[in-house]
Amino acid sequence: MHGSEDKDERHSTPQTYQRSKLMLRVMGSLAIFGMMVGLMIGRLTTPEPVELQKIEVSDGKLVAWFNDEPKLHGEIIDGSVALLFDAEGRAQKGRFKLDGKDVNWRVRLSDKGLLLTLVAARPLRGDWAGSEVDDRWRLEVRLQEQ
Repeated sequence: MHGSEDKDERHSTPQTYQRSKLMLRVMGSLAIFGMMVGLMIGRLTTPEPVELQKIEVSDGKLVAWFNDEPKLHGEIIDGSVALLFDAEGRAQKGRFKLDGKDVNWRVRLSDKGLLLTLVAARPLRGDWAGSEVDDRWRLEVRLQEQ
């Protein structure tokens, strides 16, 4: 053995495999391109989050406006009305009159969405109904004394 050159494949030097690095670049580029296209498609198909836009108060009722219909869970607990919306929004509070007496309302952020509570000095009873108006969702809460 005088050297490590390849002659009739009889020496102990392994054959070198000349692999093109171009193939690795092509495969890497395709993987990045596929990931970017997938992210764009996912962004286009994701719906907008439901958002509380505003709250209006009128004669014994409270009206909440949303950009889309939220999931809603409501209860009457110890004379107060509590509504939990699966929506985004900001915390707010206010007061209005029901038969000449004050009713306080408050929107709080919770871990499950927005929590709207209506409380008064006397027990309340409430019912709520939602409908679509001008491409927005309108939830009307009517209150009565118990």
